[in-house]
Amino acid sequence: MRGVAVDRRASSRDGGPVSGAADETRDGVPLTNLDQALFDGSGAVKRDLVDYLDAMADRIVPHLRNRPLSVVRVRPGQPPFMQKNLPRYTPDWVRRVPIWAEASRREIAYALCDDRRTLLWFANQRAVEYHPTLATADDLSRPTHLVLDLDPPEGDSFGVGVAAALLVRQALTDAGLAGAVKTSGAKGVHVFVPVAPGPDAEQLAAATRALAARAQLLDPALATTAFIREDRDGKVFIDPTRTGGATVVSVYSPRLRPGVPVSFPVPWEELESVAPGDFTIRTVPGLLAHGDPWADLMPLPQSLPADLIEEGRAIPVPRVQAMHEGRRRARARRAAAD
Repeated sequence: MRGVAVDRRASSRDGGPVSGAADETRDGVPLTNLDQALFDGSGAVKRDLVDYLDAMADRIVPHLRNRPLSVVRVRPGQPPFMQKNLPRYTPDWVRRVPIWAEASRREIAYALCDDRRTLLWFANQRAVEYHPTLATADDLSRPTHLVLDLDPPEGDSFGVGVAAALLVRQALTDAGLAGAVKTSGAKGVHVFVPVAPGPDAEQLAAATRALAARAQLLDPALATTAFIREDRDGKVFIDPTRTGGATVVSVYSPRLRPGVPVSFPVPWEELESVAPGDFTIRTVPGLLAHGDPWADLMPLPQSLPADLIEEGRAIPVPRVQAMHEGRRRARARRAAAD
């Protein structure tokens, strides 16, 4: 996640076990320092976060359940950090799954946020953002959704992100597919396509690259698939890399932004008339009298066309291509300096 350090330790410095008297207890979880400011610019206190997640537990937990979870936490006087490995003081009743991390050559204990009690424990740990994997713990090699992340350039650019999302929708329609859309809670937009059981992570990654390329071709003046930021020329980046072991911020998750906006589902026909600031931890509970609009808007799982997968396999993997291009440019700079 951009601008957030990744915490790789599981020590009491992550927050430590609850000490002293709790302000109150919910579902057996002691809650502390509820009147403390959440983070600079939030306009909220910790109680607001706890109350929001408690009110939304029935809606957010189904989208976190049985999916290895990373969270972004913020502690007073410290920069925010992404926590993957559960700290040693985590209660025994928090479900977890061990996953081997090739980069660090060790096993990581990821949480599974399967119930309200676990969500409240994370809230008390000042976990603001919730980033589940696209696959369940039952089979991490087979994501359940294909995701395209629309990342507009810096500035007040949500409108162009929406325009790019509509390109993705057209590319999906042309491929015989359908997806649901939500605000990212920041400046971007996420398009989710539920996938029928069968394809593995490599096949989904290939299909994602193909769809991103097709969407870019619909309006190359607006959208780009350039992974290297300096090559985007102020266009919306259609990110095809949310695949494999990647995570995406959950629907209904708060974001670490001023006002604490929330990633929120929107019907396609209303997407051009909303703004990220419409959905915050203060407004969202009142917008949802009942039901789960994300579940209601999500199409049924779909089979990926074989030609889409094969088309994507011919497109270089963005991160690998960017790595090679970065090395090439570095060699060119050294040669020019010589």
